[in-house]
Amino acid sequence: MTPLQESYALGWPLVSDLWAALVCAVACAALGWLAPRLIARLPEPDAPEAPEAGPERSERDAELVSDVESEREQDRKAFARTLPPPPPKELYRDIAGRPHLGLEVAGSSAVVGGIFGLVLGWTGALVYLVPLVPIGVVLLVIDWRTTLLPTRIIHPTYVLLAVLIPLAALLDRDLDSLYRAGIGWLVIGAWFWIFWWLLHAWGFGDVRLARVLGPALGYLGWAHMLMGLALMVFVGAIGGVVLGIANRSLRRRFPYGPFMLVGAALAVVAGPWLARGLGY
Repeated sequence: MTPLQESYALGWPLVSDLWAALVCAVACAALGWLAPRLIARLPEPDAPEAPEAGPERSERDAELVSDVESEREQDRKAFARTLPPPPPKELYRDIAGRPHLGLEVAGSSAVVGGIFGLVLGWTGALVYLVPLVPIGVVLLVIDWRTTLLPTRIIHPTYVLLAVLIPLAALLDRDLDSLYRAGIGWLVIGAWFWIFWWLLHAWGFGDVRLARVLGPALGYLGWAHMLMGLALMVFVGAIGGVVLGIANRSLRRRFPYGPFMLVGAALAVVAGPWLARGLGY
């Protein structure tokens, strides 16, 4: 019986789980405090090139380019839904300069990390979950304010997980967890990629994020992985409807990454319980 099963079978967490919660909360808060520095160092996306011709030609060229791109888009995404162009992007340095951003990210990371430590207890998974929590909070903030998920954060996170997940498996002496992590990367990543390809239901940044969350959930167990996928889709659908109603339009660009992150966090905490409640 795992520490989690032992503690909650008695109706309360073990003292060791409380210590795990405290250590995770402090570590996540310390990493989250660095969020403004990380965001301020992000390069801005490339701006579109300025037209070389006059207004009449630039307008005609823009129409031709738009037609070609539209045809290619429809060929690639047979069921694509069209969206209006994104609004002007908020600069990363402006996000980083928001008052109390470091404190907010640190506090949010501490709460999530503490809950993870309390629920999971001392497990090798904390090796990668502790840094992943503040990274997730930073991505949530950026995506919420810009509808973008910077590759300058996600790509290094791939490398981080590639190192820390095998280390966690060695600490847990559970090499099967590496197999589950790989399946999580494949299943959750493929799900979001297929729907991006067919429906253009979200941006490719969300596909990249799915490739981070997939192995993180898969390592923890089959229930975490499958319920995580279900929760990411469900929370995202509910969130999209709520934002659409609030903005009186379902044809706007909404951030999907924050809902994916919330769904994944819920799966870490309650994935097995939800699966048992559904009869699995």
